Amino acid sequence: MQLTSYTDFTLRMLIYLAAVDHPKLSSIKEIAAAYQISYNHLTKVGHELVKLGLIQSIKGRNGGIRLAKTPEEINIGWVVRQTEDNLNLVECFDPEKSTCVLTGQCRLKGVLQEALTAYMQVLDRYTLADIATNRSVLKSLLQSPGISQ
Repeated sequence: MQLTSYTDFTLRMLIYLAAVDHPKLSSIKEIAAAYQISYNHLTKVGHELVKLGLIQSIKGRNGGIRLAKTPEEINIGWVVRQTEDNLNLVECFDPEKSTCVLTGQCRLKGVLQEALTAYMQVLDRYTLADIATNRSVLKSLLQSPGISQ
């Protein structure tokens, strides 16, 4: 299974915000620069994360974004479910679109469903805190002027 760029950028933004010293505000521009990824794409991600209640957006001259929850409260499996628009590994996972002649008799679908369930169960065991425990290393790798050392 491959996650979309959208989910990848979502997780990267959350990791960045977990690495900064709370309650410091960050900007999407500095996050995009730190990862060398599209500012426009990251803006869309930021908007969605605000809607999901994962980050706060403070408007104004000294505004920015920060986590709205503690890293311990942000479950990675939940985030992936919210940002992936399609977890159908193969077409037969969607009975309305399946054109496979084996639908209903193929045992591969069950195997793939079991694998997807196991994949998501692993992600459900982790929080943002678990993947951002090495904050000092993350800060140095991101080397953004916005992250205080």
